[in-house]
Amino acid sequence: MNSSIPTSWLEPEAPAAAAPNTAKIERETHKLEKRLCRQVGQAIVDFNMIEEGDRVMVCMSGGKDSYGMLDILLKMQQRAPIKFEIVAVNLDQKQPGFPDHILPEYLATLGVEFHIETQDTYSIVKRNIPEGKTMCSLCSRLRRGILYNVARRLKCNKLALGHHRDDMLQTFFLNMFFGGKLKGMPPKLASDNGEFIVIRPLAYVAEKDLIRWAAHREFPIIPCSLCGSQTNLQRVQIGNMLRDWEKQYPGRLETMFTALQNVVPSHLMDSKLHDFQNIQTTGVEDEEGDKAFDAEDFTPPSLSGLPGMQVVSL
Repeated sequence: MNSSIPTSWLEPEAPAAAAPNTAKIERETHKLEKRLCRQVGQAIVDFNMIEEGDRVMVCMSGGKDSYGMLDILLKMQQRAPIKFEIVAVNLDQKQPGFPDHILPEYLATLGVEFHIETQDTYSIVKRNIPEGKTMCSLCSRLRRGILYNVARRLKCNKLALGHHRDDMLQTFFLNMFFGGKLKGMPPKLASDNGEFIVIRPLAYVAEKDLIRWAAHREFPIIPCSLCGSQTNLQRVQIGNMLRDWEKQYPGRLETMFTALQNVVPSHLMDSKLHDFQNIQTTGVEDEEGDKAFDAEDFTPPSLSGLPGMQVVSL
């Protein structure tokens, strides 16, 4: 791990001594908390996600990921070497049966600043999307515009989204299989309107750890009834594929995530990233040169030598 990284970003406090019959459970829970804090802290440092004086709008959906993100960011805020503000924001889209009391009550118990924005996007989506068709595209566009307006009103300069490592891998394969692009989900990028910085503090976090943390913290999960029944979504298919791979070949997701951080443009085919037309011989040996007659070596690089991977194993 980079020794220049402030340990206050990464290390949770050790738990107090526990009774023998609960010691193992608490030890495992503390290991999980430590891993989550390390991974979120490492992502913040690696990509300079949060800076002095930032006002971060944490987008809350009511799902395990956004609950976990807020929970860990609040821990980070308490011991960070810089000062920044957190505002939790939820968009109530007026879905039928949506329990609109749950998030306000939960957020009030935390003492965190929060805002509930009420906009009936549900009716717009149902009116414009035929039954059985994917609603996510229109829903996300409407939600994005509304949240930008909220961020502007609340004077936030950063928007934190709860996408995790598995979401990033899913997005990469969705773009490759269905979009014809090698394109993933960035940990940090300017918003499409150029006004805000969008960050994903859970970039290094595995979904299975968020599931365990949500169960431990007993978050009041709110399911998305708008699109939850759309079981044939392409993202669901990709998610199932990745989970099957991980069951059959443990560690494959970590290797694929490492690949996203270890790109070699000269060995792809995008002439915008590498000047193939003007390649000249140099007479100098180059480890990245084409070993035309050698068998391909698919030995993965050391996981401990790449950002994000050095904080996965404790």
